[in-house]
Amino acid sequence: MESKSPQQMTILIVEDQQDMLQSIKTMLEMIHYGRNVHGVSNGKEAWKFLSKGDEPVDFIIAEYEMPDMNGMELLTHLRQNKKFRDIPFLMITAEADRSLVAEAAEHDVDGYLTKPFVTAALEQKINEVNKKIQHPDAMTLHLRKARDLEDEGDVSGALQEVGRAIAANPGSSRPLRELGRLHAQGGDIPKAIDCFQKAVQVNCLDVSSYHYLGQLYLRKGKIDEATNCLAKAIDISPRHSERALKLAYLLLRKGRLSEAEKVFILIMKNNPDNIDLHEEIAEAALENNFQDMAIKCFRLVVKKYPARLDIHKKLGLLYYGKGQNKNAALHMKRAAKKYGDDLDFLLALIKSFLAMDRVVDADKWAKKAKELYPDNREVKKLLLQCL
Repeated sequence: MESKSPQQMTILIVEDQQDMLQSIKTMLEMIHYGRNVHGVSNGKEAWKFLSKGDEPVDFIIAEYEMPDMNGMELLTHLRQNKKFRDIPFLMITAEADRSLVAEAAEHDVDGYLTKPFVTAALEQKINEVNKKIQHPDAMTLHLRKARDLEDEGDVSGALQEVGRAIAANPGSSRPLRELGRLHAQGGDIPKAIDCFQKAVQVNCLDVSSYHYLGQLYLRKGKIDEATNCLAKAIDISPRHSERALKLAYLLLRKGRLSEAEKVFILIMKNNPDNIDLHEEIAEAALENNFQDMAIKCFRLVVKKYPARLDIHKKLGLLYYGKGQNKNAALHMKRAAKKYGDDLDFLLALIKSFLAMDRVVDADKWAKKAKELYPDNREVKKLLLQCL
């Protein structure tokens, strides 16, 4: 994309805290950066703004921690899209720890700025990013040319350019990683694995190369090797939920339940607002008898979606299995609107009421069970207990 001076750029600020959003706008006004400055509250809104295409964006300043779609997720979408992948991207973070730096490098972030910051720091960082875009080093130029050749279908030419990128900067793992990716796409798995192994030797924090190695080992059926590589990737950058889920499922396949449980807990901690992810973890926890974890995740789901009667049913049965009859009855009563003809469900509901000495409620559901299952011995026995 054409590089512009900061004064002429259209800048998009992505920040969920309105006071911080306004503060960044004010800073840009003070240094006269941004011919047009727009602000949105999260990654999804930013993606909508970009996709609408009313005004091309020249520079993005985005908060890392945001609901719905965080800064890193937005950056991932951008880098995977030919139209937007070259937009300079400055990440705003509350802290710059090892995992964040590794994650930023993985997604080719152009720069990051740690809060709190002053106007001079923002100005300096924008200038640094812009200078890097305007005057890329030799390795970056070769990698860009390789990318363009790959887009044109010239994989051979792309491989040659990546080779030149390696020669230009043998101390960087990035071109080795790119070479491995091209070999993997071409089906040469041994060469791809060799490239990724060299990449992690050059840079032990190259989380993407560990991730690729894990995927390739998984394709070859080498579960132990895949597990080890994905575990290293998670250790470096624990925020990547898809990678962490894959690792947890691999650990479950190997029967390493306690380790899988720890990974699930890590995913939940790093993604507290991702309800779909919590439901997926809850189902896996339920299947593997991690009852407390399943309850915790399902509770988050029904808090967000109280009309989900299927989740109320699962919660009710889980609480019943743990002897927590009050909670069991609470959720099963709601679920009974849909599952009131399920025998096992009805038996659990009746027993929960009886355990709490709520005989009238137990009798109501026992009579319904008798109507549906008149010959069931356990139903008859429970009905007698209600007398």
